Amino acid sequence: HVQLVESGGGSVQPGGSLRLFCTASGYSYSSNCMAWFRQAPGKEREGVAAIAGDGTIVYTDSVKGRFTISKGGARNTVYLQMNSLKPEDTGMYYCAASNSRIARLESTAYSIWGQGTQVTVS
Repeated sequence: HVQLVESGGGSVQPGGSLRLFCTASGYSYSSNCMAWFRQAPGKEREGVAAIAGDGTIVYTDSVKGRFTISKGGARNTVYLQMNSLKPEDTGMYYCAASNSRIARLESTAYSIWGQGTQVTVS
């Protein structure tokens, strides 16, 4: 049974930082792609960052230079370090896993999703 569990969300002031964690159980991300998505109220889910099994990374333009996705650790964890946060970064952040070997930001490429963790910047 594959399960993704996110943590690390919270409330911060603009300019602050948060680090999100996604722990994968029953799933090996060593060769497949994992990503972070976010969804603000009334808006569509948006791909934020993705990391492929070979370490290739893609970011959406609005977070380049501010967010960093990485993976590692004994618990198959994927991280999202978020710096210089802005109010427009507010939303529910989801971790997702894909069978794709290419780093992609399209939600249709992902079949496994976590429950999400809330990030509020105000």
